[in-house]
Amino acid sequence: MHWFAIAVLSALAFGLAGFFMKASQMRGGALSSLLIGLYAYGTAGFWIQALLTRSWQPFDWRIWTAGAIIGLGSAWGNLLFMRALARGPASLVSPLTNANIVIVMAAGIVWFGETPHATGLVGACWLLVGIALLSLRGSLRGGDHGTTISRASPAQRAARLGSWYPLALAAMGLFVLRNGGLKVTDRIGLDSANVLWAGYLLSLLWFLAAAGRSKHAGHQNGGGGRTSEAQPSADVKTRSSAARIGFGWGLAAGAFSYGGLQLYAVALARGPAHLVAPIFAANSLVVVVLSLAVYRERLSFPQYAALICLLGGLVLIRI
Repeated sequence: MHWFAIAVLSALAFGLAGFFMKASQMRGGALSSLLIGLYAYGTAGFWIQALLTRSWQPFDWRIWTAGAIIGLGSAWGNLLFMRALARGPASLVSPLTNANIVIVMAAGIVWFGETPHATGLVGACWLLVGIALLSLRGSLRGGDHGTTISRASPAQRAARLGSWYPLALAAMGLFVLRNGGLKVTDRIGLDSANVLWAGYLLSLLWFLAAAGRSKHAGHQNGGGGRTSEAQPSADVKTRSSAARIGFGWGLAAGAFSYGGLQLYAVALARGPAHLVAPIFAANSLVVVVLSLAVYRERLSFPQYAALICLLGGLVLIRI
């Protein structure tokens, strides 16, 4: 299969993973359980793949080193991205973190000696513009923090910028480790399934430990109250339901996260990183289209323009 088709499939699969994460949020799923389910499925998927291809190398220190770096980019990149979204406008945070693709594109040309073609570069630029436009809905309609920041005083804007801007920059750098790291590991001859297995496993262990610490802290803080064992409190029932919902959707997201990243790794091995990376980043288009179909969300004018840019970019890259 041609690298372009594989890259498009990787974006579709990873976009489905993103939509399932959104579905969990819409249904009140717990974020910690969602991430545990996602990384648990991904770990199992990459491990089984490595076993089936007889390439599992659990005692190769290079696998663990590369897995730790890429796992750090994936797990902590997502965490810092979500924290930046909680403090700043999505219309600014999302394009800034997505700028990691520009770094990966430049690395493909400068470090890996890829030969850029004018049509492909124009198509990649169209994809980047489309990705940026996809996040403008909230600020233009007053649905997120963009309006409040625009009305704030200079001192307030500076304070808010200082709270989320470093987080968004750090998330961008960490996503470079994930999106560009797989190209590096391919060049040095490491099997992508092994590297991703190690990265997902380390991420899973970290999220399990974090969930355990959070649960322990919750027991300590709530230890003074009296709760009937026969009739658990409504709060306990709500948390249990949120955990089940989050874990279930996390498993579904993990299945497509596994498939999407593995396809992305194959596309990077066969095609130029400066074109594969922006195609993969267009996975946000899948989330938007499915949100339109399932949740009856409406597009703003910039988002209609984004769809045109994304589709046009894919056509230009394929030419």
